[in-house]
Amino acid sequence: MPTWVQALLWGTVAGAALVLGSAIAWKWTIAPKIVSSIMSFGAGVLISALSFDLVDEAERGGGLWPTVAGFLAGALVYVGANALLARQGAKHRKRSGGKQPSEKDKPGSGTAIAIGALLDGVPESVVLGLGLVSGGSVSTAVLAAVFISNVPEGLSSTAGMKKSGRSAGYVFGVWGGIALISGLASLIGYASLQNAPAEMVAFITAIAAGAILAMLADTMIPEAFEEHHVLTGLIAAVGFLTAFTISQAGG
Repeated sequence: MPTWVQALLWGTVAGAALVLGSAIAWKWTIAPKIVSSIMSFGAGVLISALSFDLVDEAERGGGLWPTVAGFLAGALVYVGANALLARQGAKHRKRSGGKQPSEKDKPGSGTAIAIGALLDGVPESVVLGLGLVSGGSVSTAVLAAVFISNVPEGLSSTAGMKKSGRSAGYVFGVWGGIALISGLASLIGYASLQNAPAEMVAFITAIAAGAILAMLADTMIPEAFEEHHVLTGLIAAVGFLTAFTISQAGG
């Protein structure tokens, strides 16, 4: 299979996990503690992946300073964009409770939530394509981490969308569109950097990693701790170890 097709395919597969999580939340009402627990697990998975499979690999391939600069740039861009979207009603887009505004409460919030969901998903997909540039094949650990974390993202956000009165057409249109764009983002990440210097690949990889960490702190972790219970930290640790084990077994 041509490498560019792999980039498109795996990016779409990872994005499809959002649709899967969305379908679960639309079909069934999931208890808040379960949603928070699943989100805790997903947050731990992503923290492990960006630590060992993104930042570490970027530094090894392209050096410390391109990695540092890219990571800071990614975090700054994400935080700035997220702050703008929060003012338009997308602040609680991953919350499963009743915090998401309806279109009646906040006109334009539906568009802001959709753009925010796209902002959250694109960096994860780009790194799948970048992995094909540096390694010649998609990273099993990163693919597993993105897929595993996308299920609770779609689940939690859709639960909130449903409570705020969003229609099925809106909900599945958002997640289906993001799944397709995720595939394209992975393809672009691969195609645009095939012959790029190692420092540039490291810089772009680190941008994505910085954006993912900022996304975790701004959106996923608050939802993970929405329903406090004694196992929240343990569940996040299990998610971290799961992704770390996949990474080491694949290496």
